[in-house]
Amino acid sequence: MNRPTDVGRLPRPPLALVGRTGPERGAPSAPRAQPDPARPDRRSAPPGPTRRGAEVPDAERLAAELRERTADLQRLKAEFDNYRRRVRRDRLAVGQAAVANVLARLLPVLDAIAEAAEQGQLTDGFGRVADVLETELASLGLTSFGTVGEPFDPTVHEAVAYTPPERTGPAARGAPDGTAVCAEVVRRGFLVGDRLLRPAEVSVTGARPGPPAGRLT
Repeated sequence: MNRPTDVGRLPRPPLALVGRTGPERGAPSAPRAQPDPARPDRRSAPPGPTRRGAEVPDAERLAAELRERTADLQRLKAEFDNYRRRVRRDRLAVGQAAVANVLARLLPVLDAIAEAAEQGQLTDGFGRVADVLETELASLGLTSFGTVGEPFDPTVHEAVAYTPPERTGPAARGAPDGTAVCAEVVRRGFLVGDRLLRPAEVSVTGARPGPPAGRLT
């Protein structure tokens, strides 16, 4: 016996499209709104006085920052220049001190050469070696001083004896005004530039020298 197939089943609801609330496909779309010539679009409008007024403070602020950065750079440059000059001066001072220390150790050699020259022992090759040595040391800034008859200077001379004027020769007589002069050079003095390595030891004649006021260093 045949039964109908839809017996006992619930009726199906009609199909409906979900998520489409606009007009149906194929329906004419609404026309777009055209811009009104009497009401210009604010988004495309040129900047007005209010925007130009806001740009002026920005320009002043940028100019102030530029001046501040420029002043900082100038200050850093001045500090670096001072540091470079100070380093150069310290390096030069260290080099001069090293040269002075080496030359001070060679002064006994020069004293021995001077003594040999006074005794007539600087002959042949030894005399040439002594000449070359003195020339090379002079190229480093070493100079000797201390001659008979020069005014006594307590800053570079050291008086080891006093000789009355009547006991000295004409070249070692004191000045007419009574100024003390060097009557005899016991040992030469040496300078390196303006730096005193060793004072000259002399015998003084003329006025008796007083205590030294100060000595070059």
